[in-house]
Amino acid sequence: MKILTKEPWQKIDNLRYSSDDAPNTNEVQEKINRKKINDRENRIKQRNLLQQNQFDLETETVIGITNKNNQQKKQEENRRISRKQEKIIKKKKKIKKIIQFLASILFCIGGIVFALVSPLFGIQNIEVVNNEQISTDTIISLSELQIGQNLFKYNRNQVEKNIKTNPYVEKVQIKRRLPNKVEIIVKERIRNFNVEFLNGYAYINNQGYILEIAQQKLELPVIQGISTKQEEIVEGMRLNIEDLDKLETVIQIVNICKNYEIANKITTIDITNKNNFIINMETEKKIIYLGDETNLSNKMLYVPAILEESAGKEGIIYLNGDINNNFKPRFREKV
Repeated sequence: MKILTKEPWQKIDNLRYSSDDAPNTNEVQEKINRKKINDRENRIKQRNLLQQNQFDLETETVIGITNKNNQQKKQEENRRISRKQEKIIKKKKKIKKIIQFLASILFCIGGIVFALVSPLFGIQNIEVVNNEQISTDTIISLSELQIGQNLFKYNRNQVEKNIKTNPYVEKVQIKRRLPNKVEIIVKERIRNFNVEFLNGYAYINNQGYILEIAQQKLELPVIQGISTKQEEIVEGMRLNIEDLDKLETVIQIVNICKNYEIANKITTIDITNKNNFIINMETEKKIIYLGDETNLSNKMLYVPAILEESAGKEGIIYLNGDINNNFKPRFREKV
């Protein structure tokens, strides 16, 4: 097959037109050239557009990754900044606390110094509360507190210890009352019994504390026959263990008598023999042989009736047997 060149084609074209209608050769050529140029420009544009599109895709991908990396960097930077700010804030708070602590210490020191030197806190009044057995002057003297003394310049524990040297004081509490008052609150031991001692008496309470030694007998039951040595009968001390054990029985006897309203009739209780406690009721002219501490309530149950039946008669009431084993309480009149 023979391929036609440019010139044969041109001839064929020229034959298609008559001499009058045939186009100008230059114009045709110009159109062809223009068409080629346009086609080439269009191809260039398409190629450029394609390249541009491809580049944009790549750019977008790169931008996306870049943006992500930038965001991560910003987040890390923000975290670093946050951590740094947090450290700064913590440091500031710590410094603030230290400053507040130091300020508090300085304030306290200033307050203490002022309290110790200011005449405003000089003691002007010492008040003693709840004292009956001991006089107010005695307690103040024992405390060693002085009018005009600074309210904060004494040792409270030492003052309490000084006051408790008095046997009557069981407990004591010291209170500072601003600006210039001291309150001494005492709890006293109560005298419950007389104990025969030489030519006088020792006053004791229910715990066996020796509160006072005196010549005068109080209107209280007298305990006879103690085993505590005379040199051990000292104010502030206690009876020995044997006597303390017997004292518990004596307290039971007195409490039972209170229930029958005859406790005030007891004059003496002899505890010489723990197997036979002896009660003396002088106003009733009766002596009661009580036996040991067993069945005290049952034994004392007979006393009021016997006292009533034998009123005005002097004699002995025998309760020193085993009531649960057919023992019968009895009264024997003195002949």
